[in-house]
Amino acid sequence: MSERKLDRSGGQPLWKQLQQELVRRLRAGEFDDLFPGELALVEEYQVSRHTVRQALGKLRADGLIVAERGRQPRVATSPEIRQPMGALYSLFSSVEASGLPQHSVVRALDVRADGVIASRLDLEASIPLVYLERVRFAGDEPLALDRVWLPASLAEGLLDADFSHTSLYNELAERTGLRLDHGREDIRAVNPTPAERALLHCPADAAAFSINRLGHAQGRKIEWRHTVVRGDRFALAAEFSAHAGYRLAPAAAGTALS
Repeated sequence: MSERKLDRSGGQPLWKQLQQELVRRLRAGEFDDLFPGELALVEEYQVSRHTVRQALGKLRADGLIVAERGRQPRVATSPEIRQPMGALYSLFSSVEASGLPQHSVVRALDVRADGVIASRLDLEASIPLVYLERVRFAGDEPLALDRVWLPASLAEGLLDADFSHTSLYNELAERTGLRLDHGREDIRAVNPTPAERALLHCPADAAAFSINRLGHAQGRKIEWRHTVVRGDRFALAAEFSAHAGYRLAPAAAGTALS
């Protein structure tokens, strides 16, 4: 096995270089049959076992590999984020439950008018709306592009909230007393636009879920949300049995909305 070179000039830690190199090779399909073990990587890159373990730990935290104690790492083949259908749910909570660290990059948080969205909320076209746009991350990789509109008369208190690591619905409940009690979602598979693909770092052949949500609280429509979620990192789950037939899986008790 030929030695692979890392930059040892001190510009970037060796473990980080190794992690990035392994991600590149993983996405190129080099490890589809077998992911190398620690000792093989030590020999191939001429680094310490500690360096290898740091790199593998980051790959495991990002959900790219499964590495159990005493066993050789393997490529994670199932989606990292699995979401039950049929109940109001939180992308924030789903990511946290998967064990991946999550955060958001807020691209916009302001008040604007949008006649199309206002009509979906049964409002006059000129009614001001609070608009929040975020790129949601699971680990170091983007998971979703999330856009949400709410009536400013109800949600203006959200404008000074820090949405880099918090749940929209928790903030809404704490600042306004409103909690969504029901809603409707339409989910379909799409090819992301070039702009969405760039923001989400989507592989060239990856599709996405497009999710439109209309949320209600206290008898009125208060939220229109459009979310584009990477299809290679996310799955929806339902349950069925011979006796009960097809049943949408309920959310876990106490799950916060986001």
